[in-house]
Parts: sequence; C-alpha cells; structure tokens
Amino acid sequence: MRLNQNTMLLGKKVVLVPYTSEHVPRYHEWMKSEELQRLTASEPLTLEQEYAMQRSWREDADKCTFIVLDAEKWQAQPGATEESCMVGDVNLFLTDLEDPTLGEIEVMIAEPSCRGKGLGTEAVLAMLSYGMTTLGLTKFEAKIGQENEPSIRMFQKLHFEQVAASSVFQEVTLRLTVSESEHQWLLEQTSHVEEKPYRDGSAEPC
Repeated sequence: MRLNQNTMLLGKKVVLVPYTSEHVPRYHEWMKSEELQRLTASEPLTLEQEYAMQRSWREDADKCTFIVLDAEKWQAQPGATEESCMVGDVNLFLTDLEDPTLGEIEVMIAEPSCRGKGLGTEAVLAMLSYGMTTLGLTKFEAKIGQENEPSIRMFQKLHFEQVAASSVFQEVTLRLTVSESEHQWLLEQTSHVEEKPYRDGSAEPC
C-alpha cells in the first residue's frame, strides 16, 4: 500500500516501518522456518519471489504492511540497519469488497527471543489505531490457528471476541467492532505512539 510508504510509527517497544526491499533478505530467512510457514499458512518462496511479493504488496491498495523493529535495539545503536533490528511484521488486509470498513489483521513476531515481551501487542495496537484513524476502519478480524493459543489470548486481551471456528481450516475468527468506547480506548492505549515521516519513504523505485 502506497499510503503508508512514507509513514513510521514509533512506540515504546516497537517501531513500525514500511516493508521495503531492504527488509526482504531477513524476511526471506524467517519464512524458511517450518513453524512460521505453519502459523502463517504460507508456502516457501525463493528470494526472487519474495522481492516480487514485496513490490506487489507495496502497490496493492488492499494490503497495508509494516515491518516491526525492536525499538530498544533500534534506538540504542545509532546507525544500526533496520534489517538488524527486525523482529516481525503486522498487516491489514482490506479484502471485503462488500464492507470497506472491515480489515483483517495479522501479526508475526518471527524472532523467538522477542516473543512474550509485549512487542506483538504494541504492534497490533498501533496498527489498529492506524487503521481506524487513517484508513477509516471500524471493524477488525483476526484469523488464527486453533493451536496458536498465545496469539488468541493476546487478541482477546485487546477486546477481540471469537465469532467463528473452522474445523476445516483449524482456525478461529476473532472480531473487534470499534464502538465509541472502543475508539476512545484504542486512542488511550496508543497515545504514546508517534507518527513520523519515514526516512526512506521516497527511496523505493516506482
């Protein structure tokens, strides 16, 4: 999505930056993991295919992707490459043609040492707020594998409620409808998140 290509979201634990070609090699290494392939229902790609996917996602109007950086590592090491600070990604898919106010959200903390520390929670909160305030979304869904209990619990703590379960796909669907009170709650939870211009926003070729 070109809309977020010049946007960086700076939180306490994570920094969200647009997915650029700089991030592809590390992302490609992550996705060689059979565990991550299973959790994300993904097929392994070649490096060339991964670059093509990154370009496609940047152009697609129905996909909003941020790479998740470890904020502590990124801020503690001036000059550190973003690739060296990458821990995962967070995505919004706007694929319901009948309801443009609905977004499907996904988060992946790919680095095992960074799980269970609240990075995924802050990344999701920042993305929910961005989707709500910038993309005009009022409903969010998360489809999660039934065995991925930590992710299910995290979304439930963020006020998502289970609305469906599929034995065929072995996944559950959780939903958050942004009422006025939920809107205010999300703004409060992300009041510390700063939106800043992304340093390499214009560096990607058209």
